[in-house]
Amino acid sequence: MSSSRPLRADARRNREALLAAAREAFLAGDADAHVDEIARRAGVAVGTLYRHFETREALVEEVYRAEVDQLCAAPAELLARHGPDEALRRFLLLLVEHAAVGRGMAAALESIMATDSPIFEDARAGMARALDQLLDAGAAAGTIRGDIGGRTVLRALGGICGMRTEGWQDEAVRITAIFFDGLRFGAQKAG
Repeated sequence: MSSSRPLRADARRNREALLAAAREAFLAGDADAHVDEIARRAGVAVGTLYRHFETREALVEEVYRAEVDQLCAAPAELLARHGPDEALRRFLLLLVEHAAVGRGMAAALESIMATDSPIFEDARAGMARALDQLLDAGAAAGTIRGDIGGRTVLRALGGICGMRTEGWQDEAVRITAIFFDGLRFGAQKAG
């Protein structure tokens, strides 16, 4: 929905219910969940779904975008609660978790991969910026080496999370811990 007017409260609730129902279906691996079923789970009519999302692909895209937005908002909260190195470690684990969410949504996301949607590039750029924020804070504190950027870290994690074997997520968490140690190696501790 691209209107510049804010949604009425009931319309906003309906939209949020639709996104929650779609997210639940996609993460459960029900990539083929029909719009009628998603609308039913959200407690609204299918026409309401189409008033908010012109196509099923638009709904899939918005579910993914919301996941990425939530992830990319995490660094500020993490930095407010933890030191820069611990905030980075926790964010790396959130990225592994995001990869698992992406796997749950993979089949649904395939429906927008063939479109010219910028969502995946936007997601990578947002995650790289979030990593840059954490890496910069760690470098300034002297707890993280200062010669690595967010895009590089994101590429490395993409490789780590790209494993397609059973138990990949546990393995990715262990490899991420080793990778994190490498990001701390050679850091210039502030004295």
